[in-house]
Parts: sequence; structure tokens; C-alpha cells
Amino acid sequence: MTAEGSPEYIAVLITAPDEQEAVRIAEGLVSERLAGCVNIVRNVRSIYRWEGKTEDSTEVLMIAKTRRELFDPLVKKVRELHSYKVPEVIALPVMLGFDDYLGWLRQETGPIT
Repeated sequence: MTAEGSPEYIAVLITAPDEQEAVRIAEGLVSERLAGCVNIVRNVRSIYRWEGKTEDSTEVLMIAKTRRELFDPLVKKVRELHSYKVPEVIALPVMLGFDDYLGWLRQETGPIT
């Protein structure tokens, strides 16, 4: 199984205001098989425009590994668990990956087959 030339697998970037909320979201995604793994990176500085003002905040970044076909239900779950009115949820294609890891990811996401 290879991801070369195929956007079957994606890495989804999601920010949260703090680690506690990130853990809650990550656990929800993994327990519902919407992501095989979620990395949590602390102390991400985000500078962005919101409601007409430039903001400068410390956030937590989640990197969720999943399959493209699960993106819409993943977004739905993030919106259900997230405190932000407009949470960042951005998917990047995985163009290449270690076959054994991608096989594990396929096995751990989506419905139990």
C-alpha cells in the first residue's frame, strides 16, 4: 500500500486554545476512528486577523492523520467539541508514506471491517 500520487491519506491541522481542549478533541477523533493518531504540539504562536483586528495568541496545534474520505465527519466532530466559533481545520495530502504505517492508519480509521 503506497500513497504515492494519491491523496487517499491526509494530515489535518487543527488549532485549539489550550492543551486540555486539544486532548479532548484528539481523544474524540481517535475513539471514533476518525483519526488513527493525533499529535499535539504545545506553544504555537498564531498571528491572525479576527473580527477586523490583528490577534497574537498562543495556541496548541493538533496534527491528525486520517483518510480523505473521513474529512467531513472529522470536521463535524471537531465543530462539536471545539470552543472556537470558527476552528481551523485544514487538510494536507500525504503524497508518500511508509507502507506499514499507512496500512496501520487504514486499519485504525473508519468503520471496523
